[in-house]
Amino acid sequence: MTDQDKQDMLAAIGVQSIDELLADIPDETRFTRKLAIEKALKEPELLSFFQGLANDNTSIKDFPSYLGAGVYEHYIPSIVDHVISRSEFYTAYTPYQPEISQGELQAIFEFQTMICELTGMDLANSSMYDGPTALAEAAMLSAGHTKKKTILVSKAVHPEARDVLRTNAYGQNLEVKEIEIKNGTTDIEALKTMHGDHVACVIVQHPNFFGSLEPLAEIEEITHTSKAQFVVSSNPLALGLLKPPGAFGADIVIGDAQPFGIPTQFGGPHCGYFATTKKLMRKVPGRLVGQTVDENGHRGFVLTLQAREQHIRRDKATSNICSNQALNALAASVAMTAIGKKGVKEMATQNVQKANYLKKQLNNEGVFVQQNGATFNEFVVELNQPVSSVNQSLFKKGIIGGFDLGEVDKDRTHHMLICVTELRTKEELDQFAKELGAFA
Repeated sequence: MTDQDKQDMLAAIGVQSIDELLADIPDETRFTRKLAIEKALKEPELLSFFQGLANDNTSIKDFPSYLGAGVYEHYIPSIVDHVISRSEFYTAYTPYQPEISQGELQAIFEFQTMICELTGMDLANSSMYDGPTALAEAAMLSAGHTKKKTILVSKAVHPEARDVLRTNAYGQNLEVKEIEIKNGTTDIEALKTMHGDHVACVIVQHPNFFGSLEPLAEIEEITHTSKAQFVVSSNPLALGLLKPPGAFGADIVIGDAQPFGIPTQFGGPHCGYFATTKKLMRKVPGRLVGQTVDENGHRGFVLTLQAREQHIRRDKATSNICSNQALNALAASVAMTAIGKKGVKEMATQNVQKANYLKKQLNNEGVFVQQNGATFNEFVVELNQPVSSVNQSLFKKGIIGGFDLGEVDKDRTHHMLICVTELRTKEELDQFAKELGAFA
């Protein structure tokens, strides 16, 4: 602003100077020196500066990556960006006026429908912030529905999701207890010991954080002996191949839609999904889009079954979620539509086959693969030195290594969680096996 602008504003509020404006603030709390920021750059210089910072990053476009652990590099059809970049989608927030938001509402309705097909559930909401918040909301719904205070969650659930769960549970005075792991999956005997009439829900991840498939039928049977809710967190791409949690009697299925059409983009934003049974329909957090007809009998869409207390009656709210990830849900919808049912199954199959191929090659190189049972596209290997140093060596050879489990468990510094998606080639897998063999 100009000096004249400043004087005009001071005059409008009836003071002579900035010091007079701030007179009520004690001198000892005022900031008297200049801000420690560098001199402003001209626009070309600024662009050059930020481009230099960007060039310091190495991305998955530069090196083949074996990182997963909740954020996955998958094929994204080119049509996804073309659709979500349209201004009517790109700038839309929440379609409060259905009569002028039919395109947005239909896109969300299709997302809900496809999530139901993948999970085997009756209905899904219009999306949530991400997988971990969806998991926490499932636990809160279960506690409210059952009027019970204990939540059992497997230690094979993503550690960050468990952190979010504990944060939410603290505010609701709920107790979170973790079920131990045995041979890479939830310990069934430990679950039997911990389960009882005081439990609101049992939460597992399938495939779990380590890539292994959980025995859902056994867990469901134990869970429902005391009318607790059975909550399953699932990678939606894996459900293109696996029997859906709904077929195992799950009450709530949640997860992250990131594998469909949403880039890794430094860890976010994502799009959580939340699917459940008709019985719990009126307790679902967030919002749902419904299909109807107008006065002329034409197909139309509306927002329906919103729990309004989430907006205006905070003290009675069952959830603090009153928004959705419409743009990312649209990206997931476009990706699933473009890939198609057969394509999703083919993608999932390639993830399994390529991961198994890498396991075999690693075994040939003398690398110890921990899991003997079925996995999806992730598995754990044990090395003879810390994964942090191994990953530095791999990076120097043009490879982004797997996730260092020492980051979440100090007793597993030699364990690497490796992810293989359909994008990895045979040549890349062979090279990775050979390089990792040096650390067997």
